[in-house]
Amino acid sequence: MSRSNRKVVPECAQALNQMKYEIAAELGLMTGGFNAGASDTEFAGELGGTGGSSGGQVNWSQLATRDVGFVGGNMTRLLVQRAEQVLKGL
Repeated sequence: MSRSNRKVVPECAQALNQMKYEIAAELGLMTGGFNAGASDTEFAGELGGTGGSSGGQVNWSQLATRDVGFVGGNMTRLLVQRAEQVLKGL
């Protein structure tokens, strides 16, 4: 069985990457400040940065599988919540 992380909408890659870093920061997995590569983030005020080049990074290869799973699980939870909100408006 082959697994694929192919995105249905390839244009969303940057937004998903930003979300991944925001969630990692919320979980305390960032080193330094927040830096997801974008200047306007939803949680920038809570994270103590504006998304600029403050040096925050996640060394994904050195995180425990459980921590990376928390990030992915939270991403899924947020995406489902947002989809439900959109569908309720229809």
